[in-house]
Amino acid sequence: MTRLYTNENFPLQVAEELRRLGNDVLTVQEAGNAGQAIPDTAVLTFATRDRRVLVTLNRRHFIRLHHDQPEHQGIVVCTFDPDFVGQAHRIHEALEDPAGMAGRLVRVNRPLSEH
Repeated sequence: MTRLYTNENFPLQVAEELRRLGNDVLTVQEAGNAGQAIPDTAVLTFATRDRRVLVTLNRRHFIRLHHDQPEHQGIVVCTFDPDFVGQAHRIHEALEDPAGMAGRLVRVNRPLSEH
């Protein structure tokens, strides 16, 4: 089981499926941090202090933060995917790396269309 923190723009449906897969997911809304325009640095600090991997669609900012603040529990940056269940499964698989997530940045992208 991985401890995760999803930021404000992350789909609740993906968070719920990650829970069904056995992960401990805390959303920004559940933490009482929604709608406050909290800076990304503070979002990452909150996740790190709570020993959670941050999961976000905000790729550009959190990739930069990963380089600026490498001492974190892990960051998963995703592309938007309307297949919420599929996205949750891809994230879950990425988290199973035996090397662990601390200090790592993992990208989980939407699969390319077959059309």
